[in-house]
Amino acid sequence: MKTLRILAVDDHEMTMLGYKFILERIVFDDYNIIVDTANTYESAKEKIEESVYSFKYDIIFLDVQLFPPNESQPHNGEDLGMLSRKLVPDSKIIFMSSFSDNYRINSILKSVDPDGYMVKTDIDPKSLEAAVKTVVAEAPYYSSKALSAIRKKMSNDITLDENDKKILYHLSIGTKTKDLENHIELSSSSIENRKRHLKSLFGTEKENDLALILAAKNRGFI
Repeated sequence: MKTLRILAVDDHEMTMLGYKFILERIVFDDYNIIVDTANTYESAKEKIEESVYSFKYDIIFLDVQLFPPNESQPHNGEDLGMLSRKLVPDSKIIFMSSFSDNYRINSILKSVDPDGYMVKTDIDPKSLEAAVKTVVAEAPYYSSKALSAIRKKMSNDITLDENDKKILYHLSIGTKTKDLENHIELSSSSIENRKRHLKSLFGTEKENDLALILAAKNRGFI
């Protein structure tokens, strides 16, 4: 019997253990399922790096926000997805997130190109089983709310690049706009232009930086 190795990453330990309980009880012909877990960016990064030199994970389930929504962190599940694509390109990646808006999902589709995306309110034992069996069979799996957001993406193709994300992050930790060029390799005028563009994307054109930060946090970008 083959072994299907899965890594489940979620900062809520009870949620993660629930996934582990469900996944390890899937009846899957010719497969024995083993699930490892991690509840921080650092611990997940370590497990992914270790898998390069030992066994590889067949599937990596990733939450997007790996920290409380009122805290700013430099790394999230999207970063783990990009790291996984680089280090273990054969591992399938499925995001399981509370974020269902097309802005956030579009960013992840562009940066990681995952093998699946599930909105947490869509997740139940049957959908988890369907996700595993679908991606093992080489087809992508999207939950119903994720599919709805992907359809919206067709008419509203918006993504943030690394410099945009750095601007949002540094603003969120209190860095003043005049000091951003010390952290980002852009001129002050380019940074101001990007800030204006970001405010337009997030619908905060006539508001201050705090409104931009809150809008970006609500969509899981910081």
